[in-house]
Amino acid sequence: MNTSIERLNFGNKRFLLLLIAIFVFPFFAFGQTPADTAQIKKEHSFPEIKGYVGIVHPLRTWSKDGNTYNFEKFYTFGNPWGINVWKSKKIGFSLEFTPFIRSDEKGVRMSNFLFHPGLLYRLGREFTLIGRLAYETSGRFGFTPILNKVVYRNKDYSIFVAGLLPVRYGNVHAPSYTVAFQFGLGF
Repeated sequence: MNTSIERLNFGNKRFLLLLIAIFVFPFFAFGQTPADTAQIKKEHSFPEIKGYVGIVHPLRTWSKDGNTYNFEKFYTFGNPWGINVWKSKKIGFSLEFTPFIRSDEKGVRMSNFLFHPGLLYRLGREFTLIGRLAYETSGRFGFTPILNKVVYRNKDYSIFVAGLLPVRYGNVHAPSYTVAFQFGLGF
């Protein structure tokens, strides 16, 4: 009398045991206990990679060529997208890419694109000091000091606001100094 295992034509019984082990074992295998997970979160490993997206509004620009106000004869805003790589709890590096959109009597268009790498320094109490270099497709270059503040944080995302002071040179224009406001979402 043949049993059902012998009737199966798998070549041998070891193959059937292997299949059972592959499909049953994962239900009983655990990589970490909850206590181990809590310990890992407490120690927090670096480097840590975070992303963000935001909206930046230049408010006023000063230069010897004349002062300009956003919202007066035109409206310009930027849409920064970035990646922060935290080397430690205090120090990090950031890459930011910002297209600028301008709306005036001629219509709406992308007016500039900014490559904005920088260094991050956590000051504590959710404040971060950021120093960025600036390279614009308009031919301007310079630097941007930024003071960033996280105003809301949970486990999945954070909401932040920032004050920016862009300084720009080049492209046959006088040096310019701008005050800008940014808010965004970090994840």
